Order: sequence, then structure tokens, then C-alpha cells
Amino acid sequence: MHHQLGRMAVLPDQDKRFPQVIAHRGYKAAFPENTMAAFRGAVDVGVDGIETDLRLSRDGVVVLSHDASLVRCFGRNARVDGLDWEELSSLRTVRGEPKQSMARLVDLLSYLRETEAEEVWVLLDIKKDGNYAPGELFNALKRDLASTPVRSGSRTWEERVKLGVWDEEWIAACTRYLPDFPIVLLTPSPAFASSMLEQSSAKSLDLHFGLLNYTFAFGHRDRAFLKRARSLKTKEEKPMVFSWSDNDDMWMARSICNGVDGVITDDPGRFKELCSQWDDPWVRKQAETWTLWERIFCVGISMNVWIMEVTSWVMSWISPTDNGLMNVGVYK
Repeated sequence: MHHQLGRMAVLPDQDKRFPQVIAHRGYKAAFPENTMAAFRGAVDVGVDGIETDLRLSRDGVVVLSHDASLVRCFGRNARVDGLDWEELSSLRTVRGEPKQSMARLVDLLSYLRETEAEEVWVLLDIKKDGNYAPGELFNALKRDLASTPVRSGSRTWEERVKLGVWDEEWIAACTRYLPDFPIVLLTPSPAFASSMLEQSSAKSLDLHFGLLNYTFAFGHRDRAFLKRARSLKTKEEKPMVFSWSDNDDMWMARSICNGVDGVITDDPGRFKELCSQWDDPWVRKQAETWTLWERIFCVGISMNVWIMEVTSWVMSWISPTDNGLMNVGVYK
């Protein structure tokens, strides 16, 4: 089956193709993250896709929460998987007015069936650090997809839902439980991404890539990876490459210049605004300017990624049974 990962963002009266805009946890810059208000706000500004995070409640309901803990977003000293849905649904966000409730996956799927949102696709970042086995979460996910069918004549969920995972174990779980759905490998590691790119081509996996934006900072490895991805084909289409999280003009500009397929951002409104101004040389120059602090921070993050990769290679050499690069799923 051919899966279209949404349309490229083409602005009115322009023939320049820009990366797709994907709202990170909804329109996080303007609304409490992973709430229906954030998802509706993202659709209102014209996003191509929405990224959100999946977890299971204690009683097996698929809920949308990045953190395992409820402290940061809801002010409750408890875990998401430590409470039943009835109690989770009574919580309200710490920030934002009016306060928002936690959303379930079925709430988001129901909204995506509405006319205003039926062209939007969704990336489900499947969190693995909960008190549940992969099978429990995937079976609950299958149940929610089956109980919320798309409208007649609309694209199927297989064409609109992408499964975001962090390691090879969970890639295997995706292919076992939901084999017709595209997979997006989320990773800060270009080495791991490159390894999986070759495997996906050899095994004809429908695998795409979401890379931490700092891995695109210095040019060599990111250009090599993008070039290789463009030369391969997974099932019927080439693997797509997304950058996350591009939350300021510098990173948005770099993603546009790099020609990535999509930008995952907290502020989709700003990204679309920058795209609309892109023909102005002054705007491009300002957006692409790095401050000294940004350069220092970028070097530090990149060195951290390289150290992780070297450590992973050493461990896999010492212990061949170790997953090696498979475990480089950080910054989750």
C-alpha cells in the first residue's frame, strides 16, 4: 500500500516547496501541550501534520501525554499509568486559560475526522517508559483506530497515521501489530539513523526518520544522510526526513535550506510566517544568523551525541548480544 505522508507546504502564489509543518504536541507555543485546544489551534493555522505522545492509563486507555509524570503539565504528583482514566480526566493543566483537560487518542482521532481537519496527518510518538508491555499499548491503539473509522471517501488511517518509535525493538512491534502503518524512527543519532536506513531498504520497511535538529548543525553527516535517503526507496516511496524541534528562526531556516521533508515545531504559526517571508533576502539572512551562545550550545549537544554513539559502538563490540546503536534513543 502506498502511504502519502501528507502534502508539502506550498504557499499561495509561490512555486517554492517548503518542508511540511508539523505541530509538536499541537500548537504548544500558544496552548497547553497535547490538549484538544492545542490540536485545534494547530489546524487553524494550517499545519500539515500533528505530533503527539501516547501512553496508557492504569485501566488501559490510550492518553496523550509526553511525560510519564503528571507534575509538569497537571501539577499532580503521580504517574500517568498510575491512575485510571476517570481520575486523569478530572485533572486540569497548570498553564493556560481556560484550563484544559487531558486528551485521549480517540478524542484526537474523532477531531481528525471532521471536515476542517481531514487532510491533516498525525505522528504518534509511542512512549516506552511506562508500566505496560508493547503488546498492551499496541492492542489498545488498534482498538481505538478500529472504533473511530474515517468518513466515507476520506483517506484511511493507514495513510494518515505514522507510528513514531525510538529503537529497533519497537520498530519490530509496529510491524507485528500494525504492519500497514508507516513508521518514523525518532533519534538524535545520525549513525543509528544511517544503520536503520540501510536495513529499511534491504527489508522494504516503510520507515521514515525524525532527527534531532542539532544533528543537522555542521553539514557533513546530515548532508550525507539526506543524500542517501533520497537515493533509497522504502516500499513505494523514498524515506522522508523530519527535523525536531525547530522552535526558533535559525533552526527553521536551516531546515528550509537543508530541504528536509518536514519541520516539527512548537510554533507552527511562526514557521508558516517565516516561509511566507522567505523571498526577502534580509529575512533569510536574519533567520540564518547564529549567536555565539547558539554555536556553543550546538557544539555541546553534537559532542554529546558523538560520545553516545562511540560508547554504543564500544559496548556492542564488547558484548555482541547488546543492542548497541539500537539503544541510542535519548531526548525523548
